[in-house]
Amino acid sequence: MKTACTWLAILLGLYFASSEIYAQNVEYVGSTLYSEVRDTKVVGNYAYCAFFDGLVILNISNPTSPIYVSKCYLPGTAKGLDISGDYAYVADFSYGLRIIDISDPANPVYVGGYDTQGQAMDVDVSGNYAFIADWNSGLEAINISNPANPVFAGAYDTPGTALGISIQGNYAYVADDIMGLQILNISNPANPAFIANFDTAFNARSVFVVGNYAYVAGYVFGLVVLDISNPAVPVCTGAYDTEGDAEDVAVLGDYAYIADFTYGLQIVDISNPYDPEYAGNLDTLGYAYSVFVLGNYSYMAEGTNVQIVDISNEANPVLAGAYNAPSSAYSVFIQGNYAYVGDYSNGLQVINISNPANPGCNGRYDTPGYANGVFVQGNYAYVADDSSGLRIINISNPDNPVSVGSFDTPGYAQDVCIQGDYAFIADRFSGVQIINISNPANPTYTARFDTTGNVYGVYVLGNYAYVADNPVGLLIANISDPAHPVYTGSYDTPGYPQDVFVRDNYAYVADGSAGLHIINVSNPAHPTFVGICDTPDYAREVFVQGDYAYVADDLSGLQIVNISNLANPVLAASFDTPGSAKSVFVSGDYIYIADGFMIMVLSFNSTGIDDNYESPTAFSIPQNYPNPFNAQTTIHYTLPVSSDVSIDIFDITGRKIKTLLSAHQEAGEHEVVWNAKDRASGIYFYRLKAGEYSETEKCILLK
Repeated sequence: MKTACTWLAILLGLYFASSEIYAQNVEYVGSTLYSEVRDTKVVGNYAYCAFFDGLVILNISNPTSPIYVSKCYLPGTAKGLDISGDYAYVADFSYGLRIIDISDPANPVYVGGYDTQGQAMDVDVSGNYAFIADWNSGLEAINISNPANPVFAGAYDTPGTALGISIQGNYAYVADDIMGLQILNISNPANPAFIANFDTAFNARSVFVVGNYAYVAGYVFGLVVLDISNPAVPVCTGAYDTEGDAEDVAVLGDYAYIADFTYGLQIVDISNPYDPEYAGNLDTLGYAYSVFVLGNYSYMAEGTNVQIVDISNEANPVLAGAYNAPSSAYSVFIQGNYAYVGDYSNGLQVINISNPANPGCNGRYDTPGYANGVFVQGNYAYVADDSSGLRIINISNPDNPVSVGSFDTPGYAQDVCIQGDYAFIADRFSGVQIINISNPANPTYTARFDTTGNVYGVYVLGNYAYVADNPVGLLIANISDPAHPVYTGSYDTPGYPQDVFVRDNYAYVADGSAGLHIINVSNPAHPTFVGICDTPDYAREVFVQGDYAYVADDLSGLQIVNISNLANPVLAASFDTPGSAKSVFVSGDYIYIADGFMIMVLSFNSTGIDDNYESPTAFSIPQNYPNPFNAQTTIHYTLPVSSDVSIDIFDITGRKIKTLLSAHQEAGEHEVVWNAKDRASGIYFYRLKAGEYSETEKCILLK
């Protein structure tokens, strides 16, 4: 993950630079509603959990009722962690090793990190070294004697994909996916040496070593037991084929505890390593990714929750308690000091944002459907709840939101906009449903505006409803009489409309793969094209304030478009959030992003420039990174003067398959992300054109 371009320093809580260098003036402020937990370790009364968004600390002194204590945001998608002394060491995928001071569990503090060569999947700390299972780069050893300044010590590139690691004495045992178990001598961390491997047909996902045995979670093959009394000659002594896919394993006494993905916790009696036998199981609620065992409890990281299982009776494990994380933040709406979040399968979440750097959860109401959209007016939140239609929730007490009414629309409610006594529902294949909400306890049907496509977004202003109708484009209806909406006009956008925002005489359409489309609607009967800005990924939602349009651009996070010249909108800044940006809302000085994995608070200084920044003197476009890559890679480039810039992707035949960027940009360092999730493995070329300058580089996509 090292690049020729120096990444901006990460100073969490004070400054967090965008992954796109031209976005130096977008700053991380705060975040909350972390989801997707992948690993858990327990020390004393605390469980330390690796969420995709960072570290979450729980108080588990009462295992039946785990309590949230604190969090520390990290920029990657954390996969694993280890605890040693006062520090948590987190394998933060594309951001390598992250080190957090946990001496005060109520106030974890990021202290340092090291950007490994691959993607950090797991970490095991031994002495002054953190040993990383580093995906396609094998094993990496990091000297952590100074946690604030971890440094590279040595590496060994295993033949497979390093997913898990366990250290015992002078040996590292690496779960190397399809290449089985790799055993390395790490007595000299600067020069790890191959000792042996156990190459089997199973996919080694993780490994737990105790005594003379290595216990391997072998995915579809369940548990595999290896005798490693002689590390140079590992011998398989036994195996147990679990019902599901063994993702992780922990051993305590005579039992192995297996995170068996869709089959929860599987317990295997290993008192006879030559004949492991079934002991018990508990089909937990989520997808079991990892397991940690201490005393009478196992702690299961299960995606949307942490399950605590009482294993005092191995034959009959029972659920003791759980910490339920949010499922997926799909939409966000700001009113006053609160953010109202549509949390897909968990309904409405209410977040106190009076301190944007430390937003806190207040109340929640779990709607019966899937919360796709939310709109707040006065004391009520209106939720577009998919198959459950419209849900109306009283939020006068943010700590205790209460359902007061509902209306089950015929389709699947995607979005909602309120004007006066009416709710306008984007009801997917059932057009726009117009509901009278003058009595929130008894909403009633008023009318329906039919469309020919799937309605994903609706915006109401004055006498008109503006409809994002996929794949038709922008539709406009006169709703001066809500009981009789009348089709007025339309504009066929080139993409797949997801959302629309209207200000003055212009409609801003989040047009899916076609980015941001600007349309003049001063004459609703004849809307006309004004401008377009093709964002890097898939424009989901748009919010306009001042001279900027803020676009939730799915896997490319937040894209900020300068619209001071409506005919020529240009990308001005971006922030690549860890998940998939679904929704964006701007309030005051802050930008709120519903990222799927979290709610993130950002700030944007449109005039901010680093005083120490030195203008480049020449064009350059170094090698993309990573390369080879799987699905997503970053292309850096430098402009010595402001230029009209285009970056195009070509396949090996020379056919242009994608335009990543076409915009006017100022001099400086920039980068753009190519998400190639819809492309086949192979060789591709990317070409930068800036004025008279042109350069082409090769990249390799490996899936």
